[in-house]
Amino acid sequence: MVAHVGLISVGVSFPSLPSLPRLGFTKRRPFAMAAMSEDPIQEWILTEGKATQITRIRPIGGGCINLANCYDTDAGSFFVKTNRSIGPSMFEAEAIGLGAMYETGTIRVPKPFKVGPLRNSGSYIIMEFIEFGASRSNQSELGRKLAEMHKAGKSEKGFGFPVDNTIGSTPQINTWCSDWIQFYGEHRLGYQLKLAQDQYGDSTIYQKGQRLIKNMAPLFENISIEPCLLHGDLWSGNISSDKNGEPVILDPACYYGHSEAEFGMSWCAGFGGSFYSSYFEVMPKQPGFEKRRDLYLLYHYLNHYNLFGSGYRSSAMSIIDDYLRMLKV
Repeated sequence: MVAHVGLISVGVSFPSLPSLPRLGFTKRRPFAMAAMSEDPIQEWILTEGKATQITRIRPIGGGCINLANCYDTDAGSFFVKTNRSIGPSMFEAEAIGLGAMYETGTIRVPKPFKVGPLRNSGSYIIMEFIEFGASRSNQSELGRKLAEMHKAGKSEKGFGFPVDNTIGSTPQINTWCSDWIQFYGEHRLGYQLKLAQDQYGDSTIYQKGQRLIKNMAPLFENISIEPCLLHGDLWSGNISSDKNGEPVILDPACYYGHSEAEFGMSWCAGFGGSFYSSYFEVMPKQPGFEKRRDLYLLYHYLNHYNLFGSGYRSSAMSIIDDYLRMLKV
């Protein structure tokens, strides 16, 4: 990750990794240098990427928003995502998040190299290609490394992030705020509730959710909340391991927030007992953790409701109703 986390202008490159292992030449005809001006991805790889030839472009599956390919070259491999429907801002935000996590020197993430516009429409991001191992990451090691990232990644500006980004395809507002309860109520729960009201006319979930926001402060009594760098969208599809078995996290929706908010996607992340034990050895569990757990699930259930429809509404509504009863409001 970049040494100084700041805004990334369109077309700006990121510092290169140390030289990657060079691949052997193949009999496949390399892409012509003359084509560089027509393809900014190949242009960067064949200049600043230090490659002299691209030997293969192969699709990488798994995403539902962007197209992903691996560019194999004589200077190593590069992972490239493209989207023909959007400008570079989404990938710029992803690159800033990856850079911030990378700079902590804790858990492994792909290092971003370049973000820019495609020639006709759309945008791209080029990053380090990480060869995944045969199995998902070790739960204990994942918990420890994640906690180390939370401990190392701090912000003097409060809660938020230098740029807005996305959670899935939903905008995620990251305007700086000195108060976590206000930030989470306004930019996380409040934003999703308003989206549900606007999209579905769901005034019931909006009104009850707003009651929760106005009365949730007692859930945070007797704890000190420091802004920690969060991945922000940590579910099983964004967790893997490299060929050495070290945990890898990717596709972030980063911001600085309460460390417990990182577990908001735990309902589809598969975190086990060894994960939490190792995590809390580095970042001790705070009083009231169990009472706040569902509050952080709620943000992601609301987002899934807004993205995928009514199948997630009952889960979100149940959490809201349970808290209103607990808080007696």
